[in-house]
Amino acid sequence: MTRVSIANSNPLIDGRQSARAMMVRRGLQILLTDMRHATLPELALANGRRADLVTVSEKGEIWIIEIKTSIEDFRVDRKWPDYRAYCDRLFFATHKDVPLEIFPEDCGLLLSDGYGAHLMRNAPEHRLPPATRKAVMLNFARASAHRLTMAEWATGRTFDEM
Repeated sequence: MTRVSIANSNPLIDGRQSARAMMVRRGLQILLTDMRHATLPELALANGRRADLVTVSEKGEIWIIEIKTSIEDFRVDRKWPDYRAYCDRLFFATHKDVPLEIFPEDCGLLLSDGYGAHLMRNAPEHRLPPATRKAVMLNFARASAHRLTMAEWATGRTFDEM
């Protein structure tokens, strides 16, 4: 017997992400997994913003990656500078049809094709203060654990069926 069903309530794919954004995200996740980063998409931050992709490296470095799928997508976005306060490095990620020169030089840049990604430019480091680092890591861990629980419950399987 299923206790909770969340099958129609996936916070990671809520209709706001285009197919192209999901393609970029998948390529990034493949690269970042190879780089031994833990990745978490669509993470709500303490300032109310929601980061497209947050990663934690083996050494505990926190990256935020903002996905942009068109020139217009980049031009209308005014919120990306707000992410700097929550990461050690800030990146943009896009695909081959977006000119790379539109992205600011003081941010890293990744290029994705959906099957992988390439680090075009590393982001400058701006280390988080210890208290902010702890808060972001706790947020990352709690959101990850919650999503894992929801994914388990979404299977609809009970202990009797295992």
